[in-house]
Amino acid sequence: MKLGIQVVLWIASTFFAYKIYDSISGPITFNQTKNERYAKVINVMKDIRIAQIAHKDVRGVYANNFDTLIKFIDEGIFTLIEKRDSSFLQYDRTYRIDMLREVVVIDTLGFVPVKDSLFRNSERYKKMAHIPVEGLRDSVFKIKSEVINKNGYNVPVFEVKVSKNTLLFDQNEDLVKQENETVSVDGVNGPEIVLGSLNNVSTNGNWPTIFDAKQE
Repeated sequence: MKLGIQVVLWIASTFFAYKIYDSISGPITFNQTKNERYAKVINVMKDIRIAQIAHKDVRGVYANNFDTLIKFIDEGIFTLIEKRDSSFLQYDRTYRIDMLREVVVIDTLGFVPVKDSLFRNSERYKKMAHIPVEGLRDSVFKIKSEVINKNGYNVPVFEVKVSKNTLLFDQNEDLVKQENETVSVDGVNGPEIVLGSLNNVSTNGNWPTIFDAKQE
């Protein structure tokens, strides 16, 4: 009887010790996994951002899908120009004084492929539609572009996003729920990682600056 009680107590103590350890190590492991995945996703979003900005500079609007954006990188051309101030003074007969005539001369210096300018010898842009997390290789970012009216002006905008539920698909549900409710200057607020906006003129992401210093 005494031996049986000792075995039961040993099993119980081992179980509770494991639960205590898991309650401490679980959130730590979760945060490590979360931050590693966020960093990979944000690095890809930075590539998407520079590609979208280049697309707008050349085409006047943002790409509405990844096929268009990738094709633009493959085939797009930047025109290199130089602006020269050639303003001069000219006598005005009405006011009888010399008045400044502002003239800007624009010279075309040459052309550079978008791919060489943005990505050099890297082919990583061809995979930027896909979420770079193991187990999600067939999943893609949501992307959309529009032209909105801001203060009487038509302005191109775009948005790229992915939900935290998707990125943390294999993690503890309670910890994921807490992460979706994050409101912090050091965290990614809300249930999604978002680049740009369809309501405001912005090419920023909703991640803290700490991720801007991280490189894959």
